Amino acid sequence: MNTRQAYELWAATYPPIAHNPVMRAEQSTVEPLLRRVQARRALDVGTGSGRYLPILSASGAAVVGLDFSWAMLSMCRHRRVCGDARRLPFHGESFDLINASLIVGDLADLCGWASEISRVLQPGGHVIYSDFHPVWGEYGWRRTFTAANGERHEVAIEAHTIGQHITALAGAGLTVRTIREPHLLAERDRAVETFRKRWGDPPLLVVVHASKEP
Repeated sequence: MNTRQAYELWAATYPPIAHNPVMRAEQSTVEPLLRRVQARRALDVGTGSGRYLPILSASGAAVVGLDFSWAMLSMCRHRRVCGDARRLPFHGESFDLINASLIVGDLADLCGWASEISRVLQPGGHVIYSDFHPVWGEYGWRRTFTAANGERHEVAIEAHTIGQHITALAGAGLTVRTIREPHLLAERDRAVETFRKRWGDPPLLVVVHASKEP
């Protein structure tokens, strides 16, 4: 199935919280970065079930969540828009903070996406996003989910190196402020223990914080 079909099917079992070890590791890095930015208008690209919308709105910002899956958006309680992350349905310089959690792993054209993010970001604004670490491709890890009927499905991942992230952002006129590579958290979870016995403790994610010059 294509990516859109996968998310439509996944929505029924996709709660609006960090519900697995990878997502908890991601949020433990992303959330503090978001809380440091004083935004007036924030966009969550690839919002899915809206996990980050309460966090973004807690700062007092007006928040919009965008996703291409109506099934995912039906779980959100905040303002939401159905649209394509590659062609954002907003005017230029509409937001001063953009968050995107693990969406670029669904996009082949990283440079095009970065340019589109830059278009709708105000000068002086911030973009914080996460991606699957390049080691996923090196180790042959797969992203899978179990649908409501119990069937297991795989969602393909578009691989991006850290160098490609830097190049894409620079080409879009965005300045990298920090790049972090989160590992699994120290938590009592059988899946985490099993993973570490086999793989050790490699980084699982890339978290990027960039800004647009005033």
